[in-house]
Amino acid sequence: MSKKNIMLVCSAGMSTSLLVTKMQKSATEKQIDTDIFAVSASEADNNIKQKKIDVVLLGPQIRYMEKQFKETLEPLNIPFAVINMSDYGTMNGEKVLETALSLIQ
Repeated sequence: MSKKNIMLVCSAGMSTSLLVTKMQKSATEKQIDTDIFAVSASEADNNIKQKKIDVVLLGPQIRYMEKQFKETLEPLNIPFAVINMSDYGTMNGEKVLETALSLIQ
């Protein structure tokens, strides 16, 4: 299985760092090769242009930007979703990782 590149986007890139850590832990336990990282909404475009990204997950606090990301990501065939608010609030890394992987396949 090839490495899965998962980008999380939130307003400042800070609040998702704990979620990234929990997702990485879950991926390691499941022996899934991943590169999971978080960026702020303002850094997202540069990362999309410079890196191979398999899936983008938006933090619930930037749900209002969903249309903008759809316009950017659809032509590139990069799936994306807004992270479930409950999973985000409880920092359920395993569940968010499952969501990301389901979008890739």
